[in-house]
Amino acid sequence: MTRPAAVEVAPGVAVGGGSLAFIAGPCTLESEAMAVEVATALASAARALGVALVFKGSFDKANRTASTSPRGPGLAGGLRILADVRRTTGLPVLTDVHEAWQAERAAGVCDVLQVPAFLCRQTDLVEACGATGRVVNIKKGPFAAPLDLAHAVEKARRAGGERVLLTERGTTFGYGDLVVDFRSLPLLASLGCPVVYDATHSVQRPAAAGSSSGGDRRFLVPLLAAAIGAGVDAVFLEVHPDPPRAASDRETQVPLARVAEVLAYAVRLHAAARACAPPPAFEGA
Repeated sequence: MTRPAAVEVAPGVAVGGGSLAFIAGPCTLESEAMAVEVATALASAARALGVALVFKGSFDKANRTASTSPRGPGLAGGLRILADVRRTTGLPVLTDVHEAWQAERAAGVCDVLQVPAFLCRQTDLVEACGATGRVVNIKKGPFAAPLDLAHAVEKARRAGGERVLLTERGTTFGYGDLVVDFRSLPLLASLGCPVVYDATHSVQRPAAAGSSSGGDRRFLVPLLAAAIGAGVDAVFLEVHPDPPRAASDRETQVPLARVAEVLAYAVRLHAAARACAPPPAFEGA
């Protein structure tokens, strides 16, 4: 797979360049105490493994299946939590923004601004994120072809966002299911941006639990292994201390007690894949 240049997220923290990085944290910022608990455990695991890790947390889950579903603490409350996580653990932080006006405020705290998958075509939002100068992580919509993201990358860069990541999180397969087409990973890399594989959303089953999304955590590790073998630059994981009680994505988040195990497995796989390099290559049509 093409190796795009590394993107520096924060001093000493980069995505790409041959190393494996992680983006991890709870789906929703449910409380400051929970966010700090998760971030502290993630920071400890990352230090032990010698890998870069970015903490993620959403201040608003704006695309919930039902209007009654919990959405999070909102922009002001979420940014306070993320600032505390950054101050307490030293980890760089990421959050997703849903409207263009939120980008500048989020950039005052966050190292990475994430464009949600369902909004990857929203020109004003992508440009607003790029204009902040922060790293922009654009998630590929489940309706989009990989090379469609060339336009999103161009929007971010024209607005001033030179540091762009692209995330694969599955493609709509019929009703209520997602599949990962692993051809997507080298195609995304060909756009000149480091590629992130979202292991937890890729095993989601949208709206499959009635008023919320379902999923099947059993498939997380096999798909994670395939993505690392394909040469991704980073892995995205949602992590919760008690997934069955989580406010969102109960079926797909990684239990906090097992996240160090998952990270260590990913690092071992990455080392094995790197030991096999360079892989055989064939010219495309």
